[in-house]
Amino acid sequence: MTDPSSHPVSTAGAYDAVAVLYAELFRDSLGSLPLDRAMIAAFADSVRAVGGRTVADLGCGPGYLTAHLRDLGLEAFGVDLSPVMIGLAREAHPELRFDVGSMDALDDVADGELDGIVSWYSVIHTPPGELPPYFDEFRRTLAPGGHLLLGFFESGGGPLEAFDHKVTTAYRWPIDDLAALAAAAGFTETGRMLREPGTDERFRRGHLLMTRARPAEPGVSAAARTTGSMPGGPPP
Repeated sequence: MTDPSSHPVSTAGAYDAVAVLYAELFRDSLGSLPLDRAMIAAFADSVRAVGGRTVADLGCGPGYLTAHLRDLGLEAFGVDLSPVMIGLAREAHPELRFDVGSMDALDDVADGELDGIVSWYSVIHTPPGELPPYFDEFRRTLAPGGHLLLGFFESGGGPLEAFDHKVTTAYRWPIDDLAALAAAAGFTETGRMLREPGTDERFRRGHLLMTRARPAEPGVSAAARTTGSMPGGPPP
């Protein structure tokens, strides 16, 4: 998935240049990744469990995940920095909405409009020091209790580090560090998964499912507000 970075024009250009090949390579990628599909399904279940349906696939690339979210019963639309990627997404899925835009400035999305956000490998190119405003924008656009799903390259027990992604420089995050960054922006973790590299994958993959904190209720402690379970799990 593509994303804005400190050099958004060059990042968009890099993905524009490989968009057709990218779309062909990853068109059916979820079909061979059952654990990834399970985490995406948990996100969809979480959104529907609170009566929500409207979700944004940020850094949507050619739109295959946006379509998958639609197939899971959600009203999904995609946003990507790359105009060529958006063109391919619109061509492949003309029934869905796709917009060219930056996920740290979702000007067409009102405060609290979204029930869910998926950022599936779409913050991987963002320099770590520039990432907090992205989480602030996620929080602004999510309704209280809305859900956020992050997919990213995990550092495998090592520190945060840059690596030579095939398109442009990307970052591998320790899962606890990225969870802490999201928590500082007002998100509560509800689930996580670490997946070892599959065939033709170099690095461990990390997935975080988080919820935008609801406003404090009078007389309810912080511990009580943050205790919960995944849909279908045991009661708190």
